[in-house]
Order: sequence, then C-alpha cells, then structure tokens
Amino acid sequence: MTAPTTDAKASRRMLATLFFCTAMPMGMWGVPLANVFTAYGRGHLVPYVFATTSLAAFISPLFVGALADQKHSPVLLLRWLTAVTSLALLITCGSLAWGWSDAAVLACAQAQALVATPVWSVTSSIVFSQLQDAKLQFGPLRAWATAGWMAGCWIVSFVLKADASLVGGVTAAGLWLVVMTLTWRLPMIPPGEVLQHRTWRQILGLDALELLKHRDHRVVFITAALYCVPLAAFYPYTSRHLHDLGLQKISALISLGQTTEILVMVLLAGVLARVRLKWVFLSGIAICVVRYSFNALGTLPWLLVGTVLHGFAYTLYFITTQIYLEERIDPKWRSRAQALLSLLMSGLGNLIGYLGGGWWFATCTQNGVTDWPRFWWGETALTAAVCVFFALAYRGRAHQT
Repeated sequence: MTAPTTDAKASRRMLATLFFCTAMPMGMWGVPLANVFTAYGRGHLVPYVFATTSLAAFISPLFVGALADQKHSPVLLLRWLTAVTSLALLITCGSLAWGWSDAAVLACAQAQALVATPVWSVTSSIVFSQLQDAKLQFGPLRAWATAGWMAGCWIVSFVLKADASLVGGVTAAGLWLVVMTLTWRLPMIPPGEVLQHRTWRQILGLDALELLKHRDHRVVFITAALYCVPLAAFYPYTSRHLHDLGLQKISALISLGQTTEILVMVLLAGVLARVRLKWVFLSGIAICVVRYSFNALGTLPWLLVGTVLHGFAYTLYFITTQIYLEERIDPKWRSRAQALLSLLMSGLGNLIGYLGGGWWFATCTQNGVTDWPRFWWGETALTAAVCVFFALAYRGRAHQT
C-alpha cells in the first residue's frame, strides 16, 4: 500500500475538522436540552421539542438529498444550511429567554429542526465522496465527529457551566457559523447526476424509496428506524435519571458514551474485514439490550457502565449502516441514501421513540417520582424485540441468490 500524498493528508485533515466542528454544536445543544427546557419551566415540552427533529426528518433530508444528488453541490447546500441553522437556534433560545408561549417556542424549535436535520446526511455524503475506501477510511474520520460531540459536552459542563442554561445554545449558534466558514475550504463537489427536468417525485427525493425494493437494504433501513425507538430514550432520560441521583456536570458524564464510540470507530475497519456484516450489526443491538439492562438496575455505577456501552451500541449498527450504504448502493444515489437513512432514523424512529418515550416516562412517574427500573426494563424489552427481528430478517450476501 502506498503512503498517502501530502494533498491526501491535507484532505483527510479537512474532513476530520469538518466532522469535529459539525458535531460540536449538536452536542452542546442536544445533550443538555431536556434540562435547559426544564430550568426555564418548559419541561413538559421536552418530548415535543425532540419530536420536531423527527417531523423535520420527514421533509427536509430527502428534499435536500435530492438537491445534492441532482441539482446543486452538497458543499453549497451545507454552507446555507449551517448559516440558517445558526440563526434559527438563536431565535429558539430567545423564545425561551423572552418567555414566549409554548406554541411559539415549539414553532421556533420546528423551524430550527427543518434546517438542522439535513446537515448530518449532507456532511456525511461530502466526506464519503472524498474517500477511496470507505470501509477502511470512514471509521477513523467519523471518530472526529464523536470527539467534537464530546468536546461540546465538556465545554457546556466545565467551561460554560451551562448544563441548565441557554449559554450553551447561544455558543452552539456561533459554532454553526464556524462550520459555514469551513465550507469555503472544501472542493465544490458536483451533484452525482444533474437532471434539468425533474419530476415532483425526484424534487421531493421520494425516488429514494426505490432502494427499499432490495431485501437486505429494506431490512437495514427498517431496523434502523425500529432501533431508534428505544435508542431515543438515551439522551433525554439518562440526563434526568442522573439528575434524580443528584449528579452535576451531566453533559460531561453522558459524554462517557462517546469514549467507546471513538474506540470502536478506530477499530471498525479491522472488525469489518474479519466479521460478517450481519454479526457486526447484530452485536450493536445486542449490546444495547445489555446496556439498558444495566440502567434498569438503577444505581449510579451501573448507569455509568450502561452509558459507556452506548458507543458500542450506536457505532456497530449505525456507522456500519453508513458504510454499508456507501459500498452497496450506486454513488449517484449517495446523498439520497444517507437522507433516507436520516428520515427513517431521525424521522420515523425518533418520532415514535420521543413521543412513546414521553408517554412511557409519564406512566412510570407518580407524584414527581420516576420508577426508573420499570422505565429502563421497558426500553430493554423493546430493544430485544428489534434484535430478534434483525436476526431473523437479514440474510446478507452469503445467502443471496
């Protein structure tokens, strides 16, 4: 294997920086969000605020993904998305600070979600377009995004001391502008297949649903949606559980899950070279079953162990899924495939997870006291059902005719 050239190394550094800086504001706002809204007397809105991202995922990722594949450079789209996301996040923070009505706060959160939700799939498609061997190169690069997420959490907890303050959100809005400036250092990647006359189905990105005709693609996509239902409980309710146990610096504690994410991403290429894809997928879901079982034990040590296992549970399924799509789907569908994954994860799966999780949390809470073992055992059972579904439904290349 030849050593990478100076230009290749510079490109890798740029892509790593892009991932790092894109994930940092996501962690700064997404992780403490539940406690911030609670501190401003809007704790009852938390499930609905998280659900705004899910509703947005039904609209914007496929639409933007179709633009990136068929009309405009994904780099140009990322530039505009990050600029508008910064403004929308500032307005959302302002709606809380200025005491606007619940309806107005949710409207601001929904507007912010519409422009922020496609950012990740567009960023991923940009990175994939610059790689020669996704299986080997993507994991270490994606680890920089996890490092950025962790850095955002640490800044919120240790520097800004803003685990229940809007300061983190305002800072995140500023960081989105940093991401926007980075797009001027990226090559202006052309769309995969320029279409001058597009049907409404193509404009809306609905042609991506054609990917579901392939059995294994369909199982991978559906499992991603189903898996996101119990996974949606992790950030909103782990932070509340830690708060109930009297912990401080909650955002930093939750970032323990990202330490194992980085480890797994660095080792992922070696794992994929030696282990059948089905077992990599399945091990991620199975580890989530174990992790939620630890949470159900209800004590701080077990809750922290469960949090650390998040990196295995997330990476072994979802990062492997992104690599799967890059390797097994035509490159001209790259942005739409990643967007469809975003729709099913952030849209369908998270919508059910956030709203259903909110209902389940309310059911497990009486007189302000939450029965945390009952809550987490419910999430454990749901994850186990997803694990069984994937084990029975996915065939893999070894069984294809």
